[in-house]
Amino acid sequence: MNNSDAVNNLIEKTKKLEKGEKLDLSSGEDLSIGIMNLISIEEHLFFSGGKTGKTKYYELLNEVRKVRVELLKEIIKDYGGEEWCISKHLLAASMRVMEVGTKALKNGEKEKAYDLFKKAYDLYNLFWGLNLGMVKKGELKQANFEKKEQPIELKKNDFFGKISNTIGKMLDCCKE
Repeated sequence: MNNSDAVNNLIEKTKKLEKGEKLDLSSGEDLSIGIMNLISIEEHLFFSGGKTGKTKYYELLNEVRKVRVELLKEIIKDYGGEEWCISKHLLAASMRVMEVGTKALKNGEKEKAYDLFKKAYDLYNLFWGLNLGMVKKGELKQANFEKKEQPIELKKNDFFGKISNTIGKMLDCCKE
């Protein structure tokens, strides 16, 4: 399957979702951001344990991990395979890239920040695309990861652009 076929497949899946009940993922979005923060807390506890040598940080890390796993199961329906690990890492990467973008913005590096924000957003939307069944593992291998000239261009026709545009239309964080 080439990129064009993958995009057409994605569009067909989106149309099927749109024909059904209006998709409201606002609770899932909130939960995914909470899970991102739990992953970040796990990382922080790991480094605190390493820096201080105090094992209480590792014990607390294990407790936080249990909560994160329980909550991640609410979003990831196929948690027996690769989707689980890929999903967790997409959320973690999205959050970290977003944080680096925020630091770049604070330091006046706007172009770099916008590029990082776009990448973080694409990773986050890829998480949702994967967990809504719009992206299959095989399609991930076909993605074009080449850097584009415009760092903040949101309406692209490449693989990530199609995913982000589609998910962005379906998700509305203002829904309660």
